Amino acid sequence: MLPEIPSRSEVIRTWKAQGGRIAAVLPIHYPRALLRASGFLPVEVWGPPALEYGLGPSHLQPYVCSLVRNALSFILSGGLDVVDLIVVPHGCDSLQGLGSILLDLVSPPQPVLPLYLPRGSYDAGVAFLAQELRELAGRLRSCGGPPLDSRELWEAIRREEKAEKVLQQLHTARLELPLSNLEQYRLLRSREYLPAEAFTCLGEAVLAKKSGEAIGGIRLLLGGVLPEPMALLSALDAMGVVVADDDLIACGRRLYPPGQSEEPFEHMAQALLLGPPDSTRGSSIDSRLAHLLSLTRRVQAKGVVFSLIKFCEPELFQLPSLRQGLKTAGIPSVVLEGDLNDSFSLQAQTRLEAFVEMVQ
Repeated sequence: MLPEIPSRSEVIRTWKAQGGRIAAVLPIHYPRALLRASGFLPVEVWGPPALEYGLGPSHLQPYVCSLVRNALSFILSGGLDVVDLIVVPHGCDSLQGLGSILLDLVSPPQPVLPLYLPRGSYDAGVAFLAQELRELAGRLRSCGGPPLDSRELWEAIRREEKAEKVLQQLHTARLELPLSNLEQYRLLRSREYLPAEAFTCLGEAVLAKKSGEAIGGIRLLLGGVLPEPMALLSALDAMGVVVADDDLIACGRRLYPPGQSEEPFEHMAQALLLGPPDSTRGSSIDSRLAHLLSLTRRVQAKGVVFSLIKFCEPELFQLPSLRQGLKTAGIPSVVLEGDLNDSFSLQAQTRLEAFVEMVQ
């Protein structure tokens, strides 16, 4: 059974009550250690789902994804008034546009800090991103953060790397853990907002329950953006499906290895750029396909379920080639595409049931 996990709002209230400050972070890749060393607990904002649109759509084109639309509506409705700053990484053109809207048009009460991640060459990318992180450190200082101490920054880096190691172990051992799909993702996604030390303790407690034997069920891989709506996971549980691993933007693509540099900003940049191939970092289709094939073979998955958000351009651009490559390798796939505000429809349920019946 999964230990009790506090909600995001509970973590925020507790952290603020202790005199701490909160950085609301939009997706996808960002330096947790730098924010913690600068005095801010990062809490990620993925939408949130099932939200009244409010004023958000009035500032956006109708073909912008609901992740961005909901986030802007949430900000304009005062949903993030409790946080002390907002960080907007450039995960895609829509997120970059959101950053521009917040900086130049609607001006929320908190400072808004953009972060630009490189695409392309690794060596040039590390140099570029390390400089971006240095500049971000200066902006955090101007937002009330303490002077950045090198020793404290390295302590924060090591603390986050320990949590990353536990996260990787949870992914690797998931077939031996006595958790449902829904419980698995409640645990994995708590990394989005729990302090690193709290997540490490929670993860280690769950890993101690590893059975040593793989649980039974129809093994599938989950790809795409988010394991949303959460009813999708409950439906998979009811069908006897085990999500054996994932290539989700929100989860499996953020398993960062430790950096190697002895300079802290280069070290953090290396870690962010050495994660699994990701469309939002400009990774090639070939590298994405090779990674998907490696995952499915390692866990002996019978197929891939792509859980997508409508109008997610980075993913939708690569999807046809990825599905064709999987088909050529004898791995079937199905696409479930929706809006963050959509429930898990009967149509999606039927398509999923038909896919599961086909692969078992």
